[in-house]
Amino acid sequence: MPATTRARARAETTAAITDIARRHLAVDGAGGLSVRAVARELGVVSSAVYRYVASRDELLTLLIIDAYDAVGAAAEAAADASRRRAPAARWVAVAGAIRAWARAAPHEYALVYGSPVPGYDAPERTIGPATRVSLALLGVVAEAARSGRLEEPAAAAPLPASLRQDLDRVHDALGNSLPAEIPAGALARTLTAWTQLFGAISLELFGQTRNVITDHDALFTTSTRSMAAHIGLAG
Repeated sequence: MPATTRARARAETTAAITDIARRHLAVDGAGGLSVRAVARELGVVSSAVYRYVASRDELLTLLIIDAYDAVGAAAEAAADASRRRAPAARWVAVAGAIRAWARAAPHEYALVYGSPVPGYDAPERTIGPATRVSLALLGVVAEAARSGRLEEPAAAAPLPASLRQDLDRVHDALGNSLPAEIPAGALARTLTAWTQLFGAISLELFGQTRNVITDHDALFTTSTRSMAAHIGLAG
């Protein structure tokens, strides 16, 4: 079999394995994911699946990378599509795309933004995909800074020295990927908004606001507009 044909066949089989694993994730959760069960549905013995994924942890890693890439692609597409809009409106648009992906793929969202899987340590190769969604949000802030549409809120609090050290570590972790135009204060406010964004999505998705909020769309839009104002995004 030619190398290209063999590679294509391997990619197709790996995709079939991850598709089945994704369905099992919805039923059994990440902790209950089983290579044996995946093999059974695929119609092969488990040793055949191990030729494509070395362990349950590697299968989890493939699902995690796929999930991060999917939400990252959704955020990037929204950032590109809203490029002509005001910075605050762009933040709301990107945040909305992240929420829409989460609502369409709640079990994958829970895999990457929910409770850690017991006994699983994510390898370094998950870091790149994981940063895509954050960099899409940071890109909105950076472009606002470049165009003079990033403001310093009047009530902005001074940054503690310890937080400045943490921000330096963020710079070190992201390296050249982190837009240089973002001042330290704006970066801190963006990180605060980032936690609020995923907190809002998680509370909605995991049912914490059920029987309390009836219009989640209105609450989310109001929340993301407040986040944009907190960061200092114009518009």
